[in-house]
Amino acid sequence: MRRRDLGFVFQGFNLLNRTSALENVELPLIYRRTPRAQRHALAQRALALVGLNGREGHTPGELSGGQQQRVAIARAIVTDPHLLLADEPTGNLDSVRSHEIMTLLDGLNRDRGITILMVTHEPEMAAYAHRVVHFRDGRVVDENAPEHSS
Repeated sequence: MRRRDLGFVFQGFNLLNRTSALENVELPLIYRRTPRAQRHALAQRALALVGLNGREGHTPGELSGGQQQRVAIARAIVTDPHLLLADEPTGNLDSVRSHEIMTLLDGLNRDRGITILMVTHEPEMAAYAHRVVHFRDGRVVDENAPEHSS
């Protein structure tokens, strides 16, 4: 189920430092045993979807934090998951890049139908959600639909 239906985005990007953006995005397809040519084409398409045309050969060290998170999102969506789990996806980014990433995630939900379950401590980022559930000590304490500012 994990390989077929889920995508993961982490606060710390979790990219392989010595590999290109394209190779990082291809990784989940390797686990699926996707043929190389198809894997390459799917990874290029995912990078294009997140606005990284022309950056395929760059390693994480050659990319900004926002670009690294876009590579991580491309890696998470390259398998066309039904559900994207995002753990503080804007936690390591400045406010401008954070809003860019949230706009990207919102578009993936709206345009591709990907359900996104995001953990955040930032109310400004939670405002992008259609539904917000507040937890305290492992228990639900509140649930609401925020007014959208995006």
